[in-house]
Amino acid sequence: MTYDDYLDGKPTVITAALTGGVHGKEAHPDLPETPEEIASAAAACEAAGASVLHLHARRENGERAFSAERFQEVADAVRAATDDAVLQHSTGGTAAPDALRHEPLRTDPAPEMASLDMGPLNRYDRLTSENTRELVASLHAEMKEREIKPELEVFNDGHLNESLSILDDLEDPPYLNFLFGGGTTSPPHPRNLLNRVEALPEGVEFNVIGFGPHQLPMTTQSLLLGGHVRVGLEDNRYYEKGELATNEQLVARAARLSEELGRPVATPAETRELLGLRGR
Repeated sequence: MTYDDYLDGKPTVITAALTGGVHGKEAHPDLPETPEEIASAAAACEAAGASVLHLHARRENGERAFSAERFQEVADAVRAATDDAVLQHSTGGTAAPDALRHEPLRTDPAPEMASLDMGPLNRYDRLTSENTRELVASLHAEMKEREIKPELEVFNDGHLNESLSILDDLEDPPYLNFLFGGGTTSPPHPRNLLNRVEALPEGVEFNVIGFGPHQLPMTTQSLLLGGHVRVGLEDNRYYEKGELATNEQLVARAARLSEELGRPVATPAETRELLGLRGR
């Protein structure tokens, strides 16, 4: 995608990241954790303009869960509460055994999309995810077998190298997700996103995440460069400095920005066509 796509008014895919797996209600009292809470937030976000729902599962005590059974509970609740949104399961994880990382792919039906971290990363003080090539390859192989569209998670330039090396093994269009923040994530600056976009071969679709206060400016820049966006409480808890947000508010703001900039918000059907999804 390019600036020409922006000028042509290409629809924007908005992904809502509802809860994540790091912080809990101690950081935001309304962070959804149970399947029912996640489903309620998903319905509100779909109504506000999100066509993709990025899902994590949590245990009863709020800690992150990887089991297919818990993901099944979340996915069933979300499908019952929403109309037609695309479900995207997270396979990311910090210090989780490799076998557990496959579990989110094994629901029935399988999710239409899943995230795929493209290499090692550090976040916060003690969170490290190795993401060896062996693990990335095995997750990718299972996604291909189950016809799940991978969203390649590009936290830094090394991950971009890894992503570009497997483009020929991806169904069109390849879909890369650029993340900007702290730790081993790329520094959040407009020039870094511009460099990333310029490095992409023709035909690649990209999405952008800015963590914390960088969510709004990076979202806006992605819209101008013809990219898609992800917002939500997993990545950013605040609507503005000192004011906690809701998932719905963050999606609604991204939708407003997109429309104001002349890019209509993609419906789930348009998202499936843009990203080459098979549907479920």
